[in-house]
Amino acid sequence: MKLEEVKFDCVFFRGHIPCSPNKEHGVACSNCDFYQAIETRILIIKLGAIGDVIRTTPLIESYRKTHPNCHITWLTLFPDVLPKESIEDVLKWEVTSLYKIQNRKFDIAINLDKDEEACQLLAHVDAKEKYGFIWENNHISAATEAATHKLITGFFDHISIRNTKNYLEEIFEICHLKFEGQEYQIRKNETLIEKWNSHIKSIANGKKVIGLNTGCGPRWKTRLWSKENWISLIKDLESQGYFCMILGGAAEDEVNQYYAKQTGAYYPGHFSLEEFITLTNTCDLIVTQVSLMMHIAIALQKKMVLMNNIFNAHEFELYGRGEIIQPTTGCDCYYGNTCSREVSCMKDISVSMILESVNKFS
Repeated sequence: MKLEEVKFDCVFFRGHIPCSPNKEHGVACSNCDFYQAIETRILIIKLGAIGDVIRTTPLIESYRKTHPNCHITWLTLFPDVLPKESIEDVLKWEVTSLYKIQNRKFDIAINLDKDEEACQLLAHVDAKEKYGFIWENNHISAATEAATHKLITGFFDHISIRNTKNYLEEIFEICHLKFEGQEYQIRKNETLIEKWNSHIKSIANGKKVIGLNTGCGPRWKTRLWSKENWISLIKDLESQGYFCMILGGAAEDEVNQYYAKQTGAYYPGHFSLEEFITLTNTCDLIVTQVSLMMHIAIALQKKMVLMNNIFNAHEFELYGRGEIIQPTTGCDCYYGNTCSREVSCMKDISVSMILESVNKFS
């Protein structure tokens, strides 16, 4: 077979090793009925944070619809949350990946990170169309006018707080697309799902499983709900016949053990992100503050009661599967790391408010 007969533009081409049609059917390019030409090569740069990477995945569905025979490359700091079956090339941010990207050609390149290095990369990528945030004249800029809104709301709190668009509407607009309810996507481990589904089912005894995510990450501690409220909520939920499962990461392990001891609720411990996603998948409904858990629950299409105080509630899209509960007195520290009140506004989110919402959606 001659080199000029090789279909380098085929969706099955794997660089320097046999493709799946060759492995499974013994065919070569010259006699292959599986050939599908790549029509559009798309680069998505979304590095972090983990939750933001997850909530950018609805773009996949949209691009598959507008460009059916596209090839998607995604550059990120967190490749393990992205679904391999939906993205042809998932690259972790490192030297080898940057070298690959700078030596490829794309039809569409998108950068949705405002970090300097991501903007600079988009400026140097060889692409026919560029969207999102780019580097110009020694500063961040908009690759097209559509990215201006998101830049301005990031620069100025007094403008951001008046924003009424959710994150998905914003990023779709940046990409010159329209958000029409496209869902999040996330990588799942089917073996772990089978294991934990079986275990939780056996101990829940037919009760609805309520996942209680007690942490909120280290950056904005102003989001935390009080220990007294978590304990009271768990007791009330269990008295109403729910099975409560306490969830969190390593940072919440000590306090979660305390909650379990005080209430008798089930706490499985803390695990890898992959297993945390799996545990979330076993729940019927999630109660959480704004955190990574929020994005995971949305990606798994779980019902959710979301506590929010310091963020603009318009930012969040729950797909009609839950509601946002906020302090009755409002919040005075927009995106604040410290509370300006003597008593935190999170105290104004009562146990009864959360309980009522759980009953509404469970």
